[in-house]
Amino acid sequence: MGWVQKVFYFHVGAGWLGMLAFAVAMVVSIIYLRKGDLKMDAIAASAAEIGFLFSIITTLSGMIWARPSWNTWWTWDPRLTTMVIMAFTYLAYFLLRNGMDNPIKRARFGSIYLIVGFITVPITFFSARLLRSIHPTVFSSNSGEKMAMTAPMYQTMGFSIFAFTILFVFLLILRSQLRMEEQKIKDAEALENEIEFGEVNNG
Repeated sequence: MGWVQKVFYFHVGAGWLGMLAFAVAMVVSIIYLRKGDLKMDAIAASAAEIGFLFSIITTLSGMIWARPSWNTWWTWDPRLTTMVIMAFTYLAYFLLRNGMDNPIKRARFGSIYLIVGFITVPITFFSARLLRSIHPTVFSSNSGEKMAMTAPMYQTMGFSIFAFTILFVFLLILRSQLRMEEQKIKDAEALENEIEFGEVNNG
């Protein structure tokens, strides 16, 4: 496939990061429901945000790869379709959060949604193996197209996945810290408004 094959390493790495991020969001959501710490909600929301971003990147890079491979930018293949469904599931999560002002209520309902919504991740991962799919699979499978990969290709893919994992940890730390600082500012502004409102009423 020439140079276009190089998209594979970015595509797989981005797909791995997207699913990893959603898995982390689900686990942290469970921790939040048990402990009620809003820091866990900030981490879960940040992980979901990163996962959604890289799910979109996975879809777009897959389209670039599909054009010379399948002679089309898009086909309603099970893997492609479930990937889009997964991305829209997490997009709906942010719409849910934006519709709630109470941080406790937002965190509780958001955590429940992330736990339930995680079912789209294994469905997406196994879709090319369990359903009739033209999407290639890296490892052996009873269905789907098996990719012919050499040892250097596996090594490059492994390094790509490792690099994307490090990138995820870095982004998650930065985004979680930023989200918590944003919440502190909102809390301070809300407190200031309450004080001003009280002074006006007393006056």
